[in-house]
Amino acid sequence: MEPNVQRLLNDKLYDKRKVGALELERVIRDLVTVKDYSRVQAVLDQLCNEYAYAVHQPHARNGGLIGLAAAAIALGSELPRYLEVIVPPVLACFTDQDARVRYYACEAMYNIAKVAKGEILRYFNFIFDALCKLGADSELSVKNGAELLDRLIKDIVSESAATYVSVLESPAYDDKELDSLDDHAEPPTAFSLPKFIPLLKERVWVLNPFTRTFLVGWITLLDSIPDLELVTYLPEFLGGLLKFLGGHNPDVHAATQTCLDKFLNEIKRIARVKKGLADSRKSRADGKRKREESVDSGSMRLGPDDMEETGSTTVADDDDDDGEVSSEDDWVPGQDVQINYKAILEILTATLDSPLEEDSLQESLRWIIAFLDICPEEVLPFTPKILAHLLPAMASGMEPIRQAAARVNTSLMEYVVSLSDEPETNHNHQASRAPTSLAVERPDGASSTRASLSSSRELEMRSPTPAQGRHTPAPSVSPQADLDYAAAVNSLTLLFLNDHEATRVAALTWLIMLHRKAPRKIVAFNDGTFPALLKTLSDPAEAVVTKDLQLLSQISRNSEDDYFSNFMVNLLQLFSTDRKLLETRGNLIIRQLCTTLSAERIYRILAECIEKEEDLEFASIMVQNLNNNLITAPELADLRKRLRNLDTKDGQTFFVALFRSWCYNAVATFSLCLLAQAYEAAYNLLQIFAELEMTVNILIQIDKLVQLIESPVFTYLRLQLLEPEKYPYLYKCLYGLLMLLPQSSAFAALKNRLNSVSSIGYLHITPRPSATTPSASNYDRPNRLKGPGREEGLIRWDQLLEKFRSVQDKARRAQRLGGGLDEGPDFSELRMEAPGLRDPSRSNQGPPVPQKDPAPAPSPAPKKGGLGRPFGRLGGAVAGRGKRPQA
Repeated sequence: MEPNVQRLLNDKLYDKRKVGALELERVIRDLVTVKDYSRVQAVLDQLCNEYAYAVHQPHARNGGLIGLAAAAIALGSELPRYLEVIVPPVLACFTDQDARVRYYACEAMYNIAKVAKGEILRYFNFIFDALCKLGADSELSVKNGAELLDRLIKDIVSESAATYVSVLESPAYDDKELDSLDDHAEPPTAFSLPKFIPLLKERVWVLNPFTRTFLVGWITLLDSIPDLELVTYLPEFLGGLLKFLGGHNPDVHAATQTCLDKFLNEIKRIARVKKGLADSRKSRADGKRKREESVDSGSMRLGPDDMEETGSTTVADDDDDDGEVSSEDDWVPGQDVQINYKAILEILTATLDSPLEEDSLQESLRWIIAFLDICPEEVLPFTPKILAHLLPAMASGMEPIRQAAARVNTSLMEYVVSLSDEPETNHNHQASRAPTSLAVERPDGASSTRASLSSSRELEMRSPTPAQGRHTPAPSVSPQADLDYAAAVNSLTLLFLNDHEATRVAALTWLIMLHRKAPRKIVAFNDGTFPALLKTLSDPAEAVVTKDLQLLSQISRNSEDDYFSNFMVNLLQLFSTDRKLLETRGNLIIRQLCTTLSAERIYRILAECIEKEEDLEFASIMVQNLNNNLITAPELADLRKRLRNLDTKDGQTFFVALFRSWCYNAVATFSLCLLAQAYEAAYNLLQIFAELEMTVNILIQIDKLVQLIESPVFTYLRLQLLEPEKYPYLYKCLYGLLMLLPQSSAFAALKNRLNSVSSIGYLHITPRPSATTPSASNYDRPNRLKGPGREEGLIRWDQLLEKFRSVQDKARRAQRLGGGLDEGPDFSELRMEAPGLRDPSRSNQGPPVPQKDPAPAPSPAPKKGGLGRPFGRLGGAVAGRGKRPQA
């Protein structure tokens, strides 16, 4: 360069540097005119080495930058060959410590790019990286300069990125070479999206809001260029964009949300295009197949002489069809775009694991909902991972997230329900049918048509006659399940530990649905899910326990007897180890199981297990709970009716099974006999009660039994009190129960009930039968079972009473509970010896023998207190309310 130009470019004043740059521009333009390219190269080298790279001379760097910009303007069309020299020093000045140098670098690059236009795209990655950093510059002037340069580069990219090829990359061809050149052998464009994506992938994780805004702007711009198809590379930077939503900058959030909306809409559009093309091809293929079938059927009716004419017509038709297809197969934007749904779903499911970033979580849920509509088969393999994070989101504190999670949950469950499991069985069954049945039994509905093509192809492959199978209408079946059931069950089982009730209920609902679809794949007895289900019975939420019981019942109902027995054994073990669960939820669990399963089956197996129980205290408590439910639960009404019918063999067997295990609890055994109307057996049990220790627990149970007798369940029993000659042992049972009670509210209630009907037995309305005349009214349940034709009954009452005595003796020896109430155990036998209650046939040894003549003994006319005084306790009747009787 001339000395005056060097001096001006090195001046500290901008105006003088500008004068020098204008002079330099004139010089280089003259050199280009005379084609003195060596002198141009020397000037550019001097500008770079002595000025632009002068690190410690800021004025010289500023002069070099303006000089390089002037040189680029002067070179004009010759600039592309010198960009390798001009651009690197300008890029180096973007990182200078001096803000003025950075600003002039932006100005110089702006002028260079304005002249180079598409050629500058060869250095797009470097310029983009520099602008990415300058967008967050602390100096406002530098940021403004970077913004101007950014706008220019965006304009160039919008116009030229998809098509511009550098002049340095374009070889020169003559006319003959152009004619022989392959259409697909195109030179690379100056802008390379595959080379840019790694840089974008690296920068997208920045935290600075200005840089994030810059990146979102560029992503939106590149996505708007149709030929680039940035959506193909979406998995590379989608995770970073979702992170942008979690920031606190509203501008970044709004821009990112708009960008993601555009990507999602583009994916939906591409899916619609591909689906439309697939449907179009399918319809044309069906039409062509029908024409072929019509031609084949017509040729079979023609003679040999007519085949040539028909064949020529067929060829012509085929040519027309080919022309039609080629004319209709025009390129549609988006038909060749490949979306990597799997990679996108991996990012979305990973984002679900960030509960603190609510906006990112909500956006991921929105995308998953869309993908369930676009490509549900791609979402299905991610179901276990989605469930692990989706169900906790259903209990989020934000209403939009809860609603989005609920929509995803509903859509995903509906799709899984629509799937067909165990395809080998279904296909074998369908293949064995006639072709007509396949056409008739085709189900209607959108969910069943999703995999009709694949199903038809499989049927064709299995068919022994493929040629004929091609003409058979393929059945529309549900798509086959590609769901990892084991992983899904593991994910759902872990959610049992979640703190939110809604999440636990949703997890159990999923398990119920999955087990209903594939019973053989869900919850084997020896895996870890079954113990988790049993443990969930201790959940504090009643809704969770109800769902858990529903699942356990469903498993047991669809399993073999061994599984059901194991379930009952484990349930008893759980009650044995967790007495609080038995106390708080035992009744709920038993009643819920009886609602969904066979109540008789449950009680039979539990009775068998309890009979073998070694913990006598637990067996007594368990029998007490089962007995209370048997008497009071509405769900067991049919079972109570079955127990009252001891005429049948099944009823007798069931009663015996319960009696043998009910022996662990004396009061429960007595109430079982009352429920079965076996009053004589109940009375005989009372004779053994006198030998037992009347503990507080037994007295409390008797008190509760008295309250139950006043309940609607025992309405029939209270009505039977009106027939004392038909049910004499019923009176003995109730009066015996009265003798066992201390004087309490229960004693008063039972005594009042008996006093209200006791005089009926002594009204001689009908003549009393003589001892020699058999009475048809002397009728009680045990006697009826021993009547004519019942000698072979299954109930052996003496054996059952001996079983009761032995079990109670064993319990008394194992654990003695001392103490009595008021007139306690020392006087119980004396009260049983009261007049009218003592059985004369009862000896001091052995079990009591049923009475031959059950008619009550005659008694004097009742006094003011009714029959309460002869049967009253020592010291006076309760009817006197504590007053001493008259002497």
